[in-house]
Amino acid sequence: MPMLRRIIKLIIILTFPVNNIFAADLPIIVIAPSKKAQSISTVGTSVTVLDETFFQNTNKFFLGDVLGASTTSYNFFQSGGHGTESAIQLRGLPKRYSTVYIDGVKMSDPSSVSNDYNFNHILTSQISRVEILKGNQSSVYGSGAMGGTINITTKKGEPGFQKNVSYNTASHGTHNLSLSLSGANENDNYYIGLERFQTEGISAMTHNDEKDRYRNNSLVGNYSHDFSDQLKFESNIRVAETYLQYDAEIDGATTAHNEEADGLESSSNVSVVYKPNQKFTNKFTLGKTLIKRKYNAAPGSYNTEADNYKGDRHALMYTGNYNFNLDNSLVFGLEREDDQIGYNKEMAGMKHGTSYVTSSYFDFQSRITQNIYATFGSRFDEHSLAGNEDSHRVTLAYLFDDKSTKLKSSYGTGFRFPSLYEMYYIYAANASSFGNQKAENSESFDFGIEKSFLNLDLDIEASYFNIKYHDVLEGWKSGTSSGVAYTTQNSPGTVKSQGLELTSKWKANDLLNFGFNYTYTSTYDGAEADDPDRNENYTNNQMVRVPRNIFNLITNIKIPEYKDLNITLKTKWSDTARDYGNGNRTYQDERLDDYLVNDLSIKYNLMNTYNLFFDINNIMDEKYETARDYSQMDRSFNFGIRKVY
Repeated sequence: MPMLRRIIKLIIILTFPVNNIFAADLPIIVIAPSKKAQSISTVGTSVTVLDETFFQNTNKFFLGDVLGASTTSYNFFQSGGHGTESAIQLRGLPKRYSTVYIDGVKMSDPSSVSNDYNFNHILTSQISRVEILKGNQSSVYGSGAMGGTINITTKKGEPGFQKNVSYNTASHGTHNLSLSLSGANENDNYYIGLERFQTEGISAMTHNDEKDRYRNNSLVGNYSHDFSDQLKFESNIRVAETYLQYDAEIDGATTAHNEEADGLESSSNVSVVYKPNQKFTNKFTLGKTLIKRKYNAAPGSYNTEADNYKGDRHALMYTGNYNFNLDNSLVFGLEREDDQIGYNKEMAGMKHGTSYVTSSYFDFQSRITQNIYATFGSRFDEHSLAGNEDSHRVTLAYLFDDKSTKLKSSYGTGFRFPSLYEMYYIYAANASSFGNQKAENSESFDFGIEKSFLNLDLDIEASYFNIKYHDVLEGWKSGTSSGVAYTTQNSPGTVKSQGLELTSKWKANDLLNFGFNYTYTSTYDGAEADDPDRNENYTNNQMVRVPRNIFNLITNIKIPEYKDLNITLKTKWSDTARDYGNGNRTYQDERLDDYLVNDLSIKYNLMNTYNLFFDINNIMDEKYETARDYSQMDRSFNFGIRKVY
């Protein structure tokens, strides 16, 4: 790859990374870092913002598609085409260390193995904004936020009344139809969207040629009402009914059964916001998450009957925000979260499980001097089964007088409670003990600089991060009288992740924009490396599915003769990575080759009413994998039209 290395060096010299080259030159306000609105220029945490303009300029169907192709600093993988399992890895940490919220509702699946979330079920047409926080966020968001937090906001109404219709047709028998009604007046804001997506799909597994169909029927509804300047009501609901054909592979089998899965994913909340004066805001929220998964048995499968999983979460939350003055404010809160899982089969105590967490936290923001902004946060969580945990963080931001340069740094501790699956599930004939696991713990540090060259219209950001976590929950524990038992235990050793993130945007002129992103991640899986049973050929301790190097390049062109014509070319290169080999815990190295993928998007605004777009994804028809033996999309086409009334 010598030539590729030269190209990378040349690109780094000539241009720089970007979070969102389409963002307007206006102050960016973020909410996620401390659960209050604040200027991003005063935040000491690393934040990536994908705003509504960003989503208007992408024609990807699902958030997972966007995250996989976006010019942001993280790794993303998925097991096949649309609807299959997908995950985001922030700063080299596995997916279970990133929490996901949609409209303030925690979206992890209580019935999943590690309480994670599949990004391939939420459609981009429903999204208004995504804020990605990198680094330890447990002091604000609790369990699981050791690598970061992803906050997703669905669309709201705008003044007046709008009707929106959009239709897409794409390769592999793909069709997508969305309808929405929205509006706002002095006291009310509403949005309702309906969407139908279906595709014949591709084969998830590389050695199969059959198609894996997928269907998604979704509803999003948001409504708010201002009773007065002091009192406001808010509500959100999202429901997605899904169907997926998937390839089930067990322990490296060379053939896979084409099985079926029916799913239901819903989230809802109601909130009352009470603001007695300009200094004090109170928000009371009742939220619910429900995720159902049904895996139907297929001919020849090892299953003889369907597997039904149900994860149910109820949350009661209070958030207070008190502004002492312009320079000092306090965010504080109380939370109660109840998780329940249900399974139609009895497996060593896993048929039903219940847990609850009671939490309290505060986050104090202060402008210490004219140029220094600081945050001090702490949180205490009490788990009904796994004990108590506390977490803390400190962030600093130094903004130079000319506002063109910012230094930022953060330090934090984090944790993740074991999931109900990890606590209750044991696969062994004589299984008798479970539920004695303790939380995973971590500490992290990062330091970065943001620099704007106003005369060049160039923005640069560079960050270094270092994360250590221990008491890692691992499976495949041997030594029972019945042979090998699948259970979960806290493992010895420390897992380490450190790296460098570079992001920037450059507006060359009114017609040409460039962006570039580079991420270097070095990980050491001490929990696995210290295992005495590991295979001697297992020599690479880099975390699975975490490439050391990733870069993205984006070029946006406006054609002078056709001012409403936009052409965008995206390029992504990912380094080699490793994955588990045959049998999940045999420690045989499996190599995931490096890959280079190019996407082309053309968009034309006709009469300010119709948006026409045409995409060619994976132009060079690159054959690659982000998870062992699971295919990614080949060269595909997408054509669509949107009309706003």
